[in-house]
Amino acid sequence: MSAPTRNTPGTARRALLNRRSLQLAYATAGYNLLEGAVAVSAGAAASSTALLGFGLDSFVEVSSALVIIWQFRSRVPEHRERLALRLIAVSFFALAAWVTVDATRSLLGGERAETSPIGIGIAAASVIVMPLLVWAKRRTGRELGSATVIADSVQTMLCTYLSAIVFVGLLTNAALDWWWADPIAALVIAAVALREGAEAWRGEHCDDCALPAPDIASAGYGCTAGCTDACCTNHDRGCR
Repeated sequence: MSAPTRNTPGTARRALLNRRSLQLAYATAGYNLLEGAVAVSAGAAASSTALLGFGLDSFVEVSSALVIIWQFRSRVPEHRERLALRLIAVSFFALAAWVTVDATRSLLGGERAETSPIGIGIAAASVIVMPLLVWAKRRTGRELGSATVIADSVQTMLCTYLSAIVFVGLLTNAALDWWWADPIAALVIAAVALREGAEAWRGEHCDDCALPAPDIASAGYGCTAGCTDACCTNHDRGCR
């Protein structure tokens, strides 16, 4: 008499979560393409470093979503976990470098950004939309035990913070004519992007996706004794 197929429910659940991760990635890419195009266009028109940085972050978010799509279209997506995290980290570093240079140039040169109603509108919309995506990604990432999905949710949370920072900066510049508020907001964007890039590179987002060892085993990770989360591959703790 054959043993019961204990892994079947876990495998089916994992397939469902993989599909959900892909759907969220496609939704993120679509929204951020629109957000990025609007923000970059408005930022260029208003000479706003913060708005340009916000728009470029949207395209970084698109690249992160494409990494998720690339990973989860693989037959064994966890094998791509470490490289996917590194690619997300590199996108953070590139954004931080560009924004820092441009914001510093604006501060030293005393460049004044013009008022941008369109920029204010897209930033306000993102403050509403992005938290919904963060919630859905974080829930899926924890259930799936995926460090990459967790890292991607953090990047989406970063976009939420940046939306609020840009919104406040643009409003301050428009209402009080504080020209320096725009590049200062941009430097905050750069600092947060650098921090999140470093954490993604080291795989520190893995701490948020811990799962009980039996769940990981049933998901097919093949962890050895003492390994209690699906992110072990990123810390070399015995999962293969």
